[in-house]
Amino acid sequence: MSYPASDLVIDPVLIRRHDVSGPRYTSYPTADRFVEAFGEAECRHWIAKRNIGGITQPLSVYVHIPFCNTLCYYCACNKIVTRGHTKSAKYIKSLEKEIERIGALLGEDRRICQLHWGGGTPTFLNREEMAELTGLLRAQFKSEADCECSIEVDPRRVEVGRMAFLAGLGFNRVSIGVQDFDAAVQQAVHRIQSEDVTRRVIEEARANGFRSVNLDLIYGLPMQTIESFSATLDKVLDLSPDRIALYNYAHLPRVFRPQRRIRAAALPAPETKLDILTLAISRLTRAGYLYIGMDHFAKPDDELAVAQRQGRLQRNFQGYSTHPECDLIGFGVSSISRIGPTYYQNYKTLEEYDAALDEGRLPVWRGIELTQDDLLRRAVIQALACHFRLSIESIEDAYLIDFKQYFGRELEDLARLADEGLVELQPDWIVVTPRGRLLVRAVCMVFDKYLRATRERERYSKVI
Repeated sequence: MSYPASDLVIDPVLIRRHDVSGPRYTSYPTADRFVEAFGEAECRHWIAKRNIGGITQPLSVYVHIPFCNTLCYYCACNKIVTRGHTKSAKYIKSLEKEIERIGALLGEDRRICQLHWGGGTPTFLNREEMAELTGLLRAQFKSEADCECSIEVDPRRVEVGRMAFLAGLGFNRVSIGVQDFDAAVQQAVHRIQSEDVTRRVIEEARANGFRSVNLDLIYGLPMQTIESFSATLDKVLDLSPDRIALYNYAHLPRVFRPQRRIRAAALPAPETKLDILTLAISRLTRAGYLYIGMDHFAKPDDELAVAQRQGRLQRNFQGYSTHPECDLIGFGVSSISRIGPTYYQNYKTLEEYDAALDEGRLPVWRGIELTQDDLLRRAVIQALACHFRLSIESIEDAYLIDFKQYFGRELEDLARLADEGLVELQPDWIVVTPRGRLLVRAVCMVFDKYLRATRERERYSKVI
C-alpha cells in the first residue's frame, strides 16, 4: 500500500511504548560519534579533494552567531549571554580569518546555493556587524541566482526597519522563535515576547520580499496546559507562517545548566504533554499544514513540501533541507561541516576557537571519515526520515549489497515494528505507515549501528 507523505495517525499506546531517547539524525553518524583523531590535517585533505576531476558540488554555508542578550531557561544551544558588543566585534574578526582560510582551500568554484545564520541570536549583531560579515562572505563566495538565504531572529531584538535591512543584505527566509505566547509560560522560561511584536516582524519580513516565514514552538514547557497551548495555536494560525517547527522540550538540567532554573514540578505531566502534542498536530493538519517529519510542518506550496513530493528532501544540521547534493561549510564556534564522506566540528568555546585562528590554524575540534557502512546506513536513514519509505532495490544498486542479507538483524527488528503497525515490509519497499510517522526516529534507530552496539541513549531527547 502507498501512503501520501502527509498522512498521519496518532496512536497514544504506540507513542508511550516507543517514546525512548534517540537522535534526531541531522547527521549519521551523529555528532557524539565524532573523534578528535580527525583534525585540521584531515579537514584540509578532504576540502582539497572537492576539486578532483573538475566537478564540485555547490555549497551550503552556515554561520553560527553564539551571542544572546538574555538567557532563555529552556535553551540547549551553544550560546554566550552578554549585552555589550566587545565580544561580538572580536568574533567578526575571528570569522574573517576562518572564512578567508577556508575560501583559499576551496579553490575557484565556491558557489553557494544555501546560506543560513543561526545561533544564539544572529540579530544580536548590530547593522554594522551584519554588513561586515556579509561583506566577508561575499568576498569569498558567489551566491547562485536562486540562493536560499535564511536567518534566525528574536523579535524582541528586531527594531523597526531591521527586516528591510536584512532583505537588503540578501536574506529571503526567516525563522522566528516563539515557543509559546502564554504569559505564565513565558515568565517560567524567562522569555517575554508579545504577539504584537512577533506580528510586526512577520509583516515587515513579508513586505520586504521574504519568501518563507518559519515559527518555532516548543511543547512540554513549564506551566503549559492544553488550554493555554490551544490559545497559542490560535495566534500562530492567525499569523499563518509558511512553516512551523514543533519541538519537544527535553528537560536535561544535568546537561544544560540554564534548565536548572526550571522547576520540574512545573512541567506538564507526560499524559498532558502527549495531549498537547495531539492537539497541536490535529489543529495544524486541519488548518492545511502537511507533516514533513520530525517536528516539522509546512504549507502544501512551501518548498519543503514540494521537495518531499519530488524526492529531493534531506536532513542536515539545520533540520530539513531542499538541497540534497551539496557540501556544507560551517563557520564559527561549534559549527559542523560536511565535506564529501566526512563531518568535522569546530571548537565549542570562544577561547579555543580564537586561539586556533590566532595561531594560524583552522579551529577544527573533531570529526569523522565515514566508512562504506556509514554511507550506506546514512542513505537508509535519510530516506526513512525524509520520505517515510525506502526502495530496497535502489539501495542494493547503489551500494552493491544484498539488502536482506546485509540487514538481517535490522529486518528482524523491523518485523516487530511491522507487527505493531509502524512499518510495512514489502518485497521491494520499507514503508513507514501513517501510524509510525511520529515515531520515525525509532524506525531510523533500527539501522543505527552505533546505537545497536552501545545503547547509550541517555544523552538524547525523547522521540516524543
